[in-house]
Amino acid sequence: MMANPRLLLVSNSKLHGEDFFEWCADTLKSFFSKSQVKKILFVPYACRDYDGYVKKVEPALKKQGFEMESIHEKPDPVAAVHESQGIFIGGGNTFLLLKTLYDKKLIEPIHDCVFNKGIPYMGSSAGTNVATRSINTTNDMPICMPPSFEALKLVPFNINPHYIDTDPNSTHMGETREQRIQEFLLEPECSPVLALREGSGLIVDDGKITLFGRKPARFFKKDQTAIEYEPGSDLSFLLNIC
Repeated sequence: MMANPRLLLVSNSKLHGEDFFEWCADTLKSFFSKSQVKKILFVPYACRDYDGYVKKVEPALKKQGFEMESIHEKPDPVAAVHESQGIFIGGGNTFLLLKTLYDKKLIEPIHDCVFNKGIPYMGSSAGTNVATRSINTTNDMPICMPPSFEALKLVPFNINPHYIDTDPNSTHMGETREQRIQEFLLEPECSPVLALREGSGLIVDDGKITLFGRKPARFFKKDQTAIEYEPGSDLSFLLNIC
């Protein structure tokens, strides 16, 4: 088994006022180019409009120098994963995404390709959620029910993409994002959670994890005070956190 999977896990594909992948373009290009990827297999299962999703993502990847093919256009999704050079799972609804991955029997093939074949994997938002131990820390509504909340387990912790800091001036009386994560940490056998703000992500490569992007990340663990990590931080300890 490969000890060192290659992962690019970002909080979001698009920032306000920018094009798809503009904020992480250099990182995206170097990540896939290192594995000599020419064509990326796109997984649009986080929404229902596959063709519409492709029309948004394909030009953006082409702009970065990559061809793209969508798994929904393939007659055999499992074979498409095994034949892929690189995989990108986009954002949308995490529950729908995970359910579809289970329905199409793609959990094990993706895990196998990442760990045993060295296929680089990129996830954004929901695609980042499903790369972790479970989807319990997604922000999405459960519009459908996957057979399990257990996900691809490409990393041994959970991620909360699109993390929003508490606004002390807000009149909103509902729970903050931090309170929701703390609720999760009260559950038995919960995983630590890395909260990724907009414009931040993780590079997992050569047995290391590096935080990159424009914003710091916030790390939550049961019975511990949350810790802030700045872009450029070595977060390799997360690989052995559980």
